[in-house]
Amino acid sequence: MRQRITPDARLGLLVALPFLAFVALFLIYPVVVVMIASVTSDGEFTTESLQKALAGTYGKGFANSIILALTTAVIGGVLGLLLALSVKGLERPRWIHNTVNSWSAVASQLGGVPLAFAFIAAIGTQGIITKIFMNLGIDINEFGVSPTGFWGLVVVYLYFQIPLMFLVTLPALNGLRPTWREAAAVMGASPLRYWRKVGIPILTPATLGGMLLLFVNSFAAYATAYVLNPGGALVPLQIRFLLQGNVISGEEDLGYAIVTWVIILLLSSLLLMTYLQRRTLRWTAS
Repeated sequence: MRQRITPDARLGLLVALPFLAFVALFLIYPVVVVMIASVTSDGEFTTESLQKALAGTYGKGFANSIILALTTAVIGGVLGLLLALSVKGLERPRWIHNTVNSWSAVASQLGGVPLAFAFIAAIGTQGIITKIFMNLGIDINEFGVSPTGFWGLVVVYLYFQIPLMFLVTLPALNGLRPTWREAAAVMGASPLRYWRKVGIPILTPATLGGMLLLFVNSFAAYATAYVLNPGGALVPLQIRFLLQGNVISGEEDLGYAIVTWVIILLLSSLLLMTYLQRRTLRWTAS
């Protein structure tokens, strides 16, 4: 028997149409165009541009971006999880929960030019912290503390990675029922055994999913890296360089190829993250 569409469903579809049209026009269509352009040259199918995008300077850009993204994802993921565990375990003072939640919501979205200049003012060559240590006879630049270097970028990225991980893992931590801990204690399980057999297995999908989100977030970051190190060998900066027309003859489609690899990498990460989130919801939604 054919199922009828209810008036509410029709109204919901009508309301969603502008959003769907927006997504199709500004997201799906550009992705399809870029992917087609990356595998065609003069109307013929070729993978030459895709191969060039993973070689030489551009291959190094992918390696640098992946290493930077992995480093900030792991460090930010661990610190964010520890922060969430600490805040959840604190019953007093009560205001600390709302304060950390509010700070995380703001800091996780703070990036780009303002964040870059904030760290330049703090640990740059003429930064406040740099000057303070200079007066103490310590040159922090000798220890690699600079917003333009690799570890400088890591520190800057952690400013928004840690609170983002906190927001992602907190719901999973709230899903750990007190009754589970009580039941484990009644059965004679120690706190360590409870975490090893119950807590960690339940939190693992949420933690891995959060780290994947941090990886995607860091890999695609552009404005912050551009301000701190505009000539750096990172994929977002290389894409900007190529799309401005700074290419030699025969490499006009190289920008499309790099974007295609980025799309493949990010989509793979998002699909895996979606799978892990579903595993998490099996426990938190029950």
